Amino acid sequence: MDKTRDATGEAPKGGDTAKMDSKAAGMNPFVDLVSSLRTAWVEGKTRTIEHRISQLEALGRFLDEKKQHILDAMASDMRKPPFEVELSEIFLVQNEVNHALNNLASWMKDKFVDKNLVTQMDTAFIRRDPYGVVLIIGPWNYPLQLILVPLVGAIAAGNCVIIKPSEISSSTEKLIAESLPTYLDKDCFAVVTGGPEVTSQLLENKFDYIFFTGSPHVGKVVMAAAAQHLTPLTLELGGKNPCYVADKCDPQTVANRLVWGRCFNAGQTCLAPDYVLCSLETQEKLLPALRHAITEFFGPNPQESPDFARIISDRHFQRIQALLGSGRVAIGGQTDEKERYVAPTVLLDVQPSEPAMQEEIFGPVLPIITVANMDEAIAFINSRERPLAVYVFASNNKLVHQVLERTSSGSFGGNDALMQMMLVSLPFGGIGTSGLGSYHGKFSFDTFSHHRACLLRNMGLEAMNALRYPPYTDRKMGMVLSTSRIKRTGYCTLL
Repeated sequence: MDKTRDATGEAPKGGDTAKMDSKAAGMNPFVDLVSSLRTAWVEGKTRTIEHRISQLEALGRFLDEKKQHILDAMASDMRKPPFEVELSEIFLVQNEVNHALNNLASWMKDKFVDKNLVTQMDTAFIRRDPYGVVLIIGPWNYPLQLILVPLVGAIAAGNCVIIKPSEISSSTEKLIAESLPTYLDKDCFAVVTGGPEVTSQLLENKFDYIFFTGSPHVGKVVMAAAAQHLTPLTLELGGKNPCYVADKCDPQTVANRLVWGRCFNAGQTCLAPDYVLCSLETQEKLLPALRHAITEFFGPNPQESPDFARIISDRHFQRIQALLGSGRVAIGGQTDEKERYVAPTVLLDVQPSEPAMQEEIFGPVLPIITVANMDEAIAFINSRERPLAVYVFASNNKLVHQVLERTSSGSFGGNDALMQMMLVSLPFGGIGTSGLGSYHGKFSFDTFSHHRACLLRNMGLEAMNALRYPPYTDRKMGMVLSTSRIKRTGYCTLL
């Protein structure tokens, strides 16, 4: 249920938290909001480096001053441990803010490019222009990080932005809606709250760029809506991330890293290892190591651990609970519907056709599928949709590189899980059904920037330009080609 609508149906002003009832409004309720932000962008308010810096610094203050509120909101939404909130929701965004502030001046500089003989006296460069009015739609699993990290890029690139947080993580949504607009320029940034109907209404408007994080199913809806206005977009989706564990590796180290990656945020992480591929021999070694890691991390009863989160909603709890019927439970399997608790669970003898292998689990459940060797594991991975991440654990670095070279995914992790997202120097994004486009660090700035090709020509030297004017002759053609041709270098023919 949407608890954030405004019964008056009054159109929101720029920067206000929009609370709408579409039935009460005679037209799309967000037309005026989008128009007011577009006016601010056309007037150039967001283009100056001073404005971009001021808004990034304001975002940093929001994270500092509202830290306890953020911890409380996420404890309310999914009982997320403070350590996990600080690491994945606050620290990562602070790093993005500081990285952007440290590099913004250089990112904004025109990039001068090589020229041919004809244009030697001219100036050729790429200018990174802001797109204009951007829509960022966030998910519930990392409800702050996955809104604010794209926002950092959009601000750094000089855009106006409408933010649509997830209504499912309702406490965090309320915090963003009530607090964030008090820090940012209300003429240039706004927060819109509500459920799927509100999102649909937003998508009816023409935006200059759309950034969506969520499921592939909803991603298709967003992409179809963007197509109506030929709006470019980024889709951060998900999928089933495979993890191959080789025979030669330290099982306890693998188990520690697997359990942390699978159980962080109670498994509600799009980048988490979704299933394990290994030999029967390795499975026998890995199983007691996984059991030991779970006990070490969360105690004999993980339900009592303060370091283990809960499932976000009743619907998602019931969906995950149903997946426990796939294969057989080897570790865990306990559930508590009242608390939306699902224990860290390992499933064995899972068939590829069973439900746990047909959808992204998004919970603390790890199926293990046995394969004869690495070749069979790679064949299994390549027979399915390309995932957001491929993981491999092996003592042999050559084997790690073989898996890297013979698979395709949004990202790759050798001998660890999730950690690639900690680096602002690496792009974060999917491929195929796991996503379109990437961000983090400068990649975020580039995502929200139009790379504008610019050539400033000299008004003199018209005699040289006359070579391309009619009447055309073979001589003119030869001279034009000779002054513009790119020749292949370092090439030889073996006789």
